[in-house]
Amino acid sequence: MPSISVVIPAKNEQGNIGKLIKEIHSSLQDYPHVEIVITDDGSTDQTVQEAIYTANECGCDLQVISHGKSYGQSTAVLTAVKHAKGEWIITSDADGQNDPSDMPSMLEAAAQVSNPHFCIAGFRAKRQDTAWIRFQSKVANKIRHALLGDGVPDSGCGLKIIPKATYLQLPYFDHMHRFLPALIKTIGGDIVIHQVKHRDREVGTSNYNAWNRAWVGIVDIFGVIWLQKRTKRPVVKTINSTYDNKDA
Repeated sequence: MPSISVVIPAKNEQGNIGKLIKEIHSSLQDYPHVEIVITDDGSTDQTVQEAIYTANECGCDLQVISHGKSYGQSTAVLTAVKHAKGEWIITSDADGQNDPSDMPSMLEAAAQVSNPHFCIAGFRAKRQDTAWIRFQSKVANKIRHALLGDGVPDSGCGLKIIPKATYLQLPYFDHMHRFLPALIKTIGGDIVIHQVKHRDREVGTSNYNAWNRAWVGIVDIFGVIWLQKRTKRPVVKTINSTYDNKDA
């Protein structure tokens, strides 16, 4: 099993982040090389202090990278990925709605993929959000699937597994985290859908609203379509080399 970095973008998640770290540590304690990497995206509460205290208490490896101000979820994830030491990245939201107990089965699914580029994408079949949020997501997912054809029923699920090398090949733009499967398919990667659990948020409120869930996403979809149409994956027919002749 490759080394693993659990990447978490966090903004004002005091009260959630400590419990989440404990659950990740418990779920992945049988894996030898695991770290947690948190990007503190301009928090004004005790998110960082709670994370460090909990990691010390659990004895788990933790990195916390703090942004000087909030740059948004996609930038926060990318910052964490760049600092991650693991070969495989597990992304998770910081609010505790993703259940870390799903991570081992997702890792088993990842181990079955032969393609070096892949995404194990979580699918929240039984979401614990309000009816309004579920309605927004349902409409947005239908529009995205119709236009992008990525085959993903739940693009907003934070739980995903992606090789670090794959992630760093993807083009960066704000809100890119919503389109990771489509972007990975563009570079020839495999997408595996994995059903996961979903829980109520216990503390605080979401940092995202109807505007950045729906309208901004529609603008981004056309940008991803532009990338899809302009990405070329050449098929190598033959490779000729003079190295063997020179050695002779």
